[in-house]
Amino acid sequence: MATAAQWIEGARLRTLPMALAPIIAGTAAAQSMHGANLRLALLAFLVALFLQVGVNYANDYSDGIKGTDDDRVGPLRLVGSKAATPRQVLTAALGCFAAAAVAGAALIILSQQWWFIVIGISAVFAAWGYTGGKRPYGYRGWGDVAVFIYFGLVAVLGTTLTQAGELNLDAWIAAVATGLFACALLMANNIRDIPGDLEVGKRTLAVRLGDHRARVVFAAEVGLAFALHLFLVPFNGWMLLVLLAAPIAVVAARTVLFAKDRKALIPVLKQCGILNLVWSLLFLLAVLLRQWV
Repeated sequence: MATAAQWIEGARLRTLPMALAPIIAGTAAAQSMHGANLRLALLAFLVALFLQVGVNYANDYSDGIKGTDDDRVGPLRLVGSKAATPRQVLTAALGCFAAAAVAGAALIILSQQWWFIVIGISAVFAAWGYTGGKRPYGYRGWGDVAVFIYFGLVAVLGTTLTQAGELNLDAWIAAVATGLFACALLMANNIRDIPGDLEVGKRTLAVRLGDHRARVVFAAEVGLAFALHLFLVPFNGWMLLVLLAAPIAVVAARTVLFAKDRKALIPVLKQCGILNLVWSLLFLLAVLLRQWV
């Protein structure tokens, strides 16, 4: 029976800032139109949080029963390590998805954005289909596309729409940048796992690109996320503040580009989460300073 500490580790807390950052960025974009709503932001965060933990447990379950996690470099996996049974981990995943559905229903009712029902259902199917089922798309190199869509476009634009009822350039730039940061985290994770994934036939984008090109793509994703803010600087000079997060990006990119020991890539996951969170807070600060100063 897994301990509480093992369940927490299985939830992969180092990736949870990726659930919070899009909500902060989307709320910042809503505030740029004077439409921020903290109650709706909290509900959006609960949706993102439960989906994030749910997909982590779902991936743990699916990879565990397929044997993908039997020999891996990264942190603990509950099923692969036999700390918990597949049924227990599956139950935890489904419980998280149910909690996300409840929070999502409240968000939809309060915001009156009824078409988000379809988006919410698709998010759950995307979370499960990443490694679950007979033809998981994460095993065929499409995981990065799904992460960009749901952790970037859907999370940020959905947050902005439910609060402000419309989108602007701030929302689109924030959505694309957040999606790129999320893809960078996934790329670092998959670069670390390339040898094991090759053995079990898991063809992630990192596997398809090859080790060297995958590392270059990681750096390009992070760099492009920062470069996008140049489009906002003419309208809000405070957007240059996001560059204060650049040192975190440089440390992570340097590790990914030059580390020979794949275990050295493990801290990069946490660094990417912190990078996205710090970036989103600076983005919010830039919006507030433009309105207050």
